[in-house]
Amino acid sequence: MLKDSLTEIMYILIGMVCFFSVYVTIKDKNHSSRLPTALFWGILGFIFTFSRIGLLWGNKDIFINDIIIGYLVLLMSIISALKLVKYNKFSESSKEFKEKKANLIGNKIFIPALALAIVAFIVAQFWTKQIGSFVALGVSVVVASILGLVITKGKSSEMAEDGRRLLEIVGPVSILPQLLAALGSVFTVAGVGDVIANGIKTVIPQGNILLGVIAYCVGMVVFTMIMGNGFAAFAVITAGIGVPFVFAQGANPAIASTLALSAGFCGTLLTPMAANFNIVPTAILEIEDEKYGLIKYQAPVAIVLLIIHIILMYFWAF
Repeated sequence: MLKDSLTEIMYILIGMVCFFSVYVTIKDKNHSSRLPTALFWGILGFIFTFSRIGLLWGNKDIFINDIIIGYLVLLMSIISALKLVKYNKFSESSKEFKEKKANLIGNKIFIPALALAIVAFIVAQFWTKQIGSFVALGVSVVVASILGLVITKGKSSEMAEDGRRLLEIVGPVSILPQLLAALGSVFTVAGVGDVIANGIKTVIPQGNILLGVIAYCVGMVVFTMIMGNGFAAFAVITAGIGVPFVFAQGANPAIASTLALSAGFCGTLLTPMAANFNIVPTAILEIEDEKYGLIKYQAPVAIVLLIIHIILMYFWAF
C-alpha cells in the first residue's frame, strides 16, 4: 500500500509539471498554437495525475477507465501528428548572468547531479521492496532539486520554468517510451512471437546453432529499432526466436538472454524511435539533424558491437 501511494505521488508531481506548462501556454497570447498545445499537455497531466488517483489512499477501485485513457492517448497522437504541439518562448537569464553564476558556483554545480545517483542508489538498496525503484528515483530527484536551489540560491519558480522548458523542447516524443513499452505488451499478447517463429522456421535449418544465434541477435536489433525499446522487443523475440532456435539447442538461458538483451541495445543506437537516447539530446542541444544526427555517429559502433555479441553468444552460451 505504501509503495502504491508513493508511486502515485510521483506521478502526480509529473502531472503538475504538465499543468504548469498548460497554465503558461494559455497565458501566452502570442503562442502560435496555444489551445492545441495546452490541450496536449493538459491531457498528459490529467492521465498522470488522476488515472489511478485511488492508489493515493490505498483504494484500487477508484480509477479512470482504461478505455477513456486510450481515447485520450489517441487524441494526443492526433494533435502531435498534425504538428500542433509547439513552444513559443521561455524566461531565460542573460549570457552575462550565466557566466557570472558559473564562475561563482564552480564545480559545486555537480553536487545535485551526483546526489541524484547516490540517493537513488542508497534508497533502492535499503527500501526497494517497500517503495520500488521508481519511487527511489523520484526521491533522489526531489533531493537533487532542493540541493540545486540551495547551491544556486535560485527560486522555485525558476526551477519550474526550466522544467517546463525542457518538457516543451522535447515535445510529444517525451511520452514515446511509455507508448512503445505498451506496444510491446500488445505484440506479446497478440502472438507476434509465434508469427516470427513460424517465419524463421522457413529460413533457418533446424539445429543450426550459428544461424539461430545470428537470428536471435539480429532480430533483437531490428525489433528494438521498430519498438525503440530493447525491453519491449525482448519478450517478443525471445519467445519467437530465442526459445525455439537457441535455448532448445542447449544454450545457457541466462547467458544467451543477457547477451540478446544487450544486443538489442545496439538497435537503440540506430533508431529515432529510441527518443530518450537519440531525439531528446538532439532537441536539448539544438542539433540541426534532429532525427539522425546522433545515429550517424553511433551506427559503426552499433554494428561492431552486434558482431561481438553474436560471437560471444555462440562461444559462451553453448
